[in-house]
Amino acid sequence: MTPTSNGAAEPAQQSATTPQPTPKQQPTLTTYRVLVIGGGNAGLSVAGRLQRAGITDITVVEPRENHVYQPLLSHVAGGTAKASQATRPQADVMPDGVTLIRDAVASVDPETSSLVLASGRRIGYEHLVVCPGVVQDWDAIPGLQAALGTPNVASSYEISLADKTSRLLRELRQGTAVFVQAPEPASFAGAIQKPMYLACDYWRSQGVLDRIRVVLVLPDATPLGVPAIDRELERKIAEYGIEVRRQAQLTEVLGDAKTAVVETAGEGSERIPYDALIVEPPQRAPEWIAEAGLAGAELAYPTPEMASERGFADVDTHSMRHHRFPNVWSLGDAAVSRSQRTGGALRKQTKALAENLVSVLREQAPQSDYDGYTVAPFTVSRSSVVFGEFDDTLEQRPSIPFWKGLARERRLTWVFDRHVLPWVYWNLILKGRA
Repeated sequence: MTPTSNGAAEPAQQSATTPQPTPKQQPTLTTYRVLVIGGGNAGLSVAGRLQRAGITDITVVEPRENHVYQPLLSHVAGGTAKASQATRPQADVMPDGVTLIRDAVASVDPETSSLVLASGRRIGYEHLVVCPGVVQDWDAIPGLQAALGTPNVASSYEISLADKTSRLLRELRQGTAVFVQAPEPASFAGAIQKPMYLACDYWRSQGVLDRIRVVLVLPDATPLGVPAIDRELERKIAEYGIEVRRQAQLTEVLGDAKTAVVETAGEGSERIPYDALIVEPPQRAPEWIAEAGLAGAELAYPTPEMASERGFADVDTHSMRHHRFPNVWSLGDAAVSRSQRTGGALRKQTKALAENLVSVLREQAPQSDYDGYTVAPFTVSRSSVVFGEFDDTLEQRPSIPFWKGLARERRLTWVFDRHVLPWVYWNLILKGRA
């Protein structure tokens, strides 16, 4: 062996023609001032608010080519909207001045303020906003994934399946329709009830409701948990003759036999044959959040409700700032939450987070506080909505002070939910203006 110029040894008889290994070139790490993971409601709203506050160099990482207005999928599934009305090209809805990286996140290293994209590219950040949404865990229920390939099983939580739900419910004239609400944590779990009410109203108008057995599988004792809103929803459930399995969960789907297996607390297992099965699947945070050490898995959870948040980004639910990494922020479905995960909650969360991040970037103390407010509009017929506004204590929080009347079934709130809110979403919310 003979020494090299740096003192290392190399084979003495090595041929001059032997190919030499090419040193791996380490690419220069591009560092973004604010990097947002997720181009949904949360990500674009935050980016838009920051841009309007004068913050520059904001970049959003989002793999999807099309942006979906999630709340409208209930209308698509219920037959009161077209799928095309719920989606637009992602590039078209980006706030002005915000850069889009069309890629997915593979891993995050908060210790070095960097992440690796699915394409293999590694990038850095000064501040990271984590809002990738939740994962629809179809495999969590045995048989459900396979059953989605059959004509009788669908969902309102993905746009293609919402379209399938609309056709399935529209063509049903007799038999059994089962609607399954997912347990928390979930992206507004109660949304699965909306196409159920819309379908019941349609079947009643067609004169076939009395020939259709409708079953709602609820993981809780009541439809929502807010007494005033529950009273309105229970009234509609009775009006439509819906059977409710309370404190129950779907545990298996036998697709070939068109049978749903439902487990009810204190009553055991029941097999329900179906002609239509509309399922909101269990949901979880993306695994890379926990793998990065951004989740709160190492904390001791004193209650089952808190334990269900394991795997979600561990942020202060008032400031939306991470407990251990001060340059990491999170909100929306992928963050630990003390309120229902809804678009109405996001509007207040994005405001608090953006204001706090602006303060930190300007070397000031964050002052803004998310107060736990959320809103949940329930379409209970094809012309009326129960508009629920409440906080993390499940107390009503009307946006018009001292008037709780919007929690009653009204036609006015149908117009607001079906026509006004979509316009506000596309033109104001995603631009950081509302």
